[in-house]
Amino acid sequence: MPNEPDLGMRLSSVRSQIVDAALTAGREPSSITTIIVTKFQPISLVRELLHLGERDFGENRHQEASEKAAALTDTPARWHFIGQLQSNKAKAVRAYASVVHSLDRQSLIAGLSAPLHEELTDTVEPLDVFVQVDLGTELGRGGVVPAALDALVERVAAASGIKLVGLMTVAPLETEPRRAFARLRELAEGVRSTVPGATSLSMGMSGDFIDAILEGATHLRLGSAITGNRPLNG
Repeated sequence: MPNEPDLGMRLSSVRSQIVDAALTAGREPSSITTIIVTKFQPISLVRELLHLGERDFGENRHQEASEKAAALTDTPARWHFIGQLQSNKAKAVRAYASVVHSLDRQSLIAGLSAPLHEELTDTVEPLDVFVQVDLGTELGRGGVVPAALDALVERVAAASGIKLVGLMTVAPLETEPRRAFARLRELAEGVRSTVPGATSLSMGMSGDFIDAILEGATHLRLGSAITGNRPLNG
């Protein structure tokens, strides 16, 4: 339901929890970006969140993401693509996404690094990407296995038109979230030996973002903790 009276209260509560966790970890709260996942939520709710000062929004389905981005071109909204990405949709996602969090195989590189126009000039900013790492055993969640991470990172680093900013993961169901986040942090330390600028960690969702912050998360992907339940027709 758009314009929920509790939206501002939930957002304020989450902001407070992020600040507390960051200070506990000895970190600056401003070093953490909150991406609000708006899957199945109406555009009116995104507009209300913009009014409340939020700028970063996440979607995991191309069709819904492209429609929302097109409807909100008159706003400062930044779109993060956070879902599994099909190779044949990669170039289309690049057209509206500021960041892609789910690069997990070589076949996505060509589409994401492809120029939006005839030529990629020095004035065109590269697309920020995270390499998604699979730390669990569940099927269908996406991600490159740790053993293949270095090879994929080298491919991404060598591509023009994209910029590797860090690693992303979804905490596996069979593992304590904080243990998974600590593992991603360890893997990221190795990646930085190849790509020194890849300092970001996209990890932590509504149920485990405190643990993620304590392990160094720079980008949180939060849905229901802020937006509430999805609409019944979602």
